[in-house]
Amino acid sequence: MKLADNKPGKINKIKSNATQANGELEKSTAHIIVEIIEYMANSVVSKTIIKKSTGNISVMSFDSGEGLTEKTSPFDTFAQIIEGRADIVIDQKSNMLESGQGIVIPAHSPNFIRPNGRFKMILTVIKSGYE
Repeated sequence: MKLADNKPGKINKIKSNATQANGELEKSTAHIIVEIIEYMANSVVSKTIIKKSTGNISVMSFDSGEGLTEKTSPFDTFAQIIEGRADIVIDQKSNMLESGQGIVIPAHSPNFIRPNGRFKMILTVIKSGYE
C-alpha cells in the first residue's frame, strides 16, 4: 500500500504550526489549518502561509470585539472563514459568513470586517494580471 508520500510504510505526521525560516508554513507537510494560528486577547493576529510576488495567503485570528477597519485593495481577495463567524462588509453590503464559507472581495471595493465573536479566516490575495 502506498501512502501520501508514495513510499511504502512511511506515514507523515500532520503538523499544526511548523514554519520555515522565512516565516512561511513548512512545505510538503500536512497542516491542521485551524491550529496554524491561535487567539490572542484583545488582538488580531496574522501569519503568512505563503508569500510570492504574484500574491499571498495568510491566516488570521480575531479575538471577540476585534475587526478590521475599512480599506480598499487593488487586488481581488478571497476570504474563507475556518472557525467561528464573521461579518464581511463589501461596498456597504453585509455578508455574514460561517465556518467553511468564503467570499471574493473584488479589487477596488471598500470593505471591512465587523466583529462577531472570535473567528479565524484565511485570506488569499491574487496580484497577477493587475497593474
